[in-house]
Formats: sequence, structure tokens, C-alpha cells
Amino acid sequence: MNTMNKSGNKSGAPVAVVIGATSKWQADGRNTRLAHGQDLDDSDLPVGIRWGIGGAVAQKFAAEGFFTVLTTRTAANAATLESAIKAQGGDCLTVELDLVSEASITAAFERIRAEAGDPDVLVYNAGYLEGRDLPPEKELLEHIPVEMFDTAQHIASRGPFLVAREVLPAMRKKGEGSFLISNNAASLRGRKRMTGQSLYYPRVMMRTLAQVLTEEYSEHGVHVANVVIDGLIDSPGTRALPRARENPDMVMNPVKIAEAFYYLHGQDKSCWTHELQLTPHPAKPSY
Repeated sequence: MNTMNKSGNKSGAPVAVVIGATSKWQADGRNTRLAHGQDLDDSDLPVGIRWGIGGAVAQKFAAEGFFTVLTTRTAANAATLESAIKAQGGDCLTVELDLVSEASITAAFERIRAEAGDPDVLVYNAGYLEGRDLPPEKELLEHIPVEMFDTAQHIASRGPFLVAREVLPAMRKKGEGSFLISNNAASLRGRKRMTGQSLYYPRVMMRTLAQVLTEEYSEHGVHVANVVIDGLIDSPGTRALPRARENPDMVMNPVKIAEAFYYLHGQDKSCWTHELQLTPHPAKPSY
């Protein structure tokens, strides 16, 4: 437990950091606006799904007594999530962090260490929009702007590397901690990108990084795991899609996904899981 006096985490509670606590599919998210042409009303939806996986994970750890740090590119994106957590009796802090900028990552973790303490668990849940707005005639790699690929690379490969450098040294010295990555089926093997999909080319490197960090840090007491979210995740923007309405059993509940992350953090060292794949029951698991 963190015991030093901090302006944010005054009780010295264990610290959970969620990288990407907000969702591009939340009611006012970028994907929601792209797919539906407007913001959506989420007032009648369960609070657990309003911010996708990141929001559900943040709410779960806060409910379990963790001081939870919400990172997002713009603090305003997490304002309603922060309010929801505090209304539920949890404690949290919102920190702006832009994964494309090394300076932003460094500054964010300086603030996290100062106001919350060293993270006991970090969930890397960053997503991105790049590529979704390309038309069908630009599905091939030769048509994809390098700048668009660079952003995907920053978030899916370089980002977790830089974040890991910020948190793994303290976990290693302490002899415990969890570094958990929220990934998707594109990390398992390369597949053609279809219209409306993000540039998931670098996701396989995210999975490989998790494998490498497992080999490097497990012996030091740090639990690293890659979580493959193999399906459509419930959120305001996704549940309004025609394919979600037509096949509701194919939609994954982020509250239950969050329970899987909490389960991983609580695993005994004698039987750690290093890769977990979650798939809705009517679907065939990806491979």
C-alpha cells in the first residue's frame, strides 16, 4: 500500500492507472460521431457501459478500493466518468496523457507519482480512430498515409513501451504489480483491413511486447498479461450499430471484461495467466 502523504491519494490506497479510460465509442466519442453523425444520448444506459472497457475497468478497481487514475488526451472527456466513480463512493484523479508525445507521457507519470503514488496495477487500454474514415477504394496498404500509420504505431507499439518504462522499475523494486494490456484479435495474426476498421497492423507488436515483458519481469514479481478482446464491445456508439441491434448476443459486456482484468491482478503468483482471450458465446474464437 502507498503510505506517503499525497494531495490526491490521501488515504494511501493501492493505485490503479487506466491508460485510455474514456472511449472513442462513448456518447460523444470520435467513432460515435463518425458512425452516427452526431452525439448520442446515453442517459438510459447502464453506467458501467457508458465509457467502454476503460470506464468499466476504472469503475471496477475504484469499487474495490483502489485510487484510480483516469488518463485521457483531454480531461473534459473523463469528466462524467470521474463524477460517476465519485458518486459510487470511489476515489479517482484525471490526468491528461497523449500517447503520441513522449513528453506528455513523462509529465503525466510525474504527476501520477506525485499525487497518487506508484501504480500497483496499470491497464493499457488505448484505442484510436486512424483508418476508419478511409473509403473502400483505399483499403490496400499502398493508399494509407504514413502519418496515419505513425499514429497507430505510436499508440499500439511505441506507447506501451514508453508507459512500461514509467511503471515497471518501481514494480520490479517492490517485487509485485500488474501490467495488463487490452488488445484485440488483430494481435493474433495479420488480416486484411476492411473499410471502417482502424489500422491494426501494429497490434501484433503490442502482443509481442507483452510476451517479452513477461519473460523479463515475471521473475521480479511483475504480472504481465495480454488480454484479447475478441468481439464488439458494448458502449453507446456500438450498441446503436445495425449489426449490434441485429445480433445482441454478439456484443460483449464491458463490466464483465473489467472483472477479467481484476481477476488477473488478483491471481496468485503460483498460477499466473499471461494471455487471456475473451469471446462472446455465439462466435468462433479468432486465431
